[in-house]
Amino acid sequence: MLFRTPAFVARAFLASAIVFLLAGCSHGAAEQDAAPIVINDHGIRRVPEHSPLRDRLKVQAVAVRDLAHALTAPAIVEADPSHTLNILPPVTGRIVELKVALGDRVTRGQVLAVIASGDYAQASSDEARARDAMELASKAMERAKGVNEAGGAAQKDLEAAQSSYAQAQAEFQRASSRLASLGRVSGTGSARGVAVVSPVDGSVTALSAAVGGFANDPNASLMTITDLGHVWITANVAENDVHEVARGQQAEVTLPAWPGRSFHGVVQSVSDVLDPDSRRVKARIAVPNEQGELKANMYATATFDVPRVQAVLVRQSALLMNNDDVTVFVETAPWTFTRRAVVLGGDEGDEARIVKGLAPGDRVVTLGGVLIND
Repeated sequence: MLFRTPAFVARAFLASAIVFLLAGCSHGAAEQDAAPIVINDHGIRRVPEHSPLRDRLKVQAVAVRDLAHALTAPAIVEADPSHTLNILPPVTGRIVELKVALGDRVTRGQVLAVIASGDYAQASSDEARARDAMELASKAMERAKGVNEAGGAAQKDLEAAQSSYAQAQAEFQRASSRLASLGRVSGTGSARGVAVVSPVDGSVTALSAAVGGFANDPNASLMTITDLGHVWITANVAENDVHEVARGQQAEVTLPAWPGRSFHGVVQSVSDVLDPDSRRVKARIAVPNEQGELKANMYATATFDVPRVQAVLVRQSALLMNNDDVTVFVETAPWTFTRRAVVLGGDEGDEARIVKGLAPGDRVVTLGGVLIND
């Protein structure tokens, strides 16, 4: 029989207690090591109390400030359609003279071309016949009037003569109007044909006529006359900035062709159609161009006068991409965050202007957001 002293039993009990305590401590340490640093509960991120992320995340309220910013957009110089005319042939026929070239400046009433036309010859002949008939009817009416006054003719004969004269006069006016519409106004007609004249001052910006060619389609333009004293600057405004551009707004235009110069105009229209490829909208600015410095198709930059607005701003470091969306993590409760998509309105230094998605008072993760990002 093995005999154990009280001292031995005490030592054995103490050793067992130490082993038990060590085992318990080891189990507690393992549980602490396994504690998550962030909990994702259906999209809601919670950072537990002892998570090391609490020392690495920075949460700040969004800034709200009044901003006066300049909105710029790429642009191009275009002719103003309201000052552009297509010159149509007044008659069909062969072009026998062409008096202008592409790019020439013309004045109102200037002869641009001459068309030899059978229509003109026929109209001229019709007018001559109508004039002769009217003169004969006038003489017959005067004779009938004299005979009637002498008592040698019935009243009905005078009335018939007057009616014939009125008809002949109306026919002459019709024939004369027809001839005038073909170009015989203020001496613009000629023995060779019909003169095509410019109705406005401007420049020849397109030319399709040639000497010897035929103008057989009355709806086909011979040339285009544009008054380049008025031009459009067509700006392509980004989709996110469209709400800041409106008709009547002032704009400044600069061009690489004129370094150091600026031109000023007013927004005339903002298109209702968004280009599906560029995601931009056309805004047209009317700009005076009396000196002709702005040429069609020149590249330009338009800067719009945007009034001061109250803007919501966040640090650039708060922005995170999630698929195709720009997002931030918003604090909904202490150390509890939800991802929210935002719409950017532009950069303001190391801050971003938020157009949609955040409101004054919101608190967002501005540093370390990537650590709780999926």
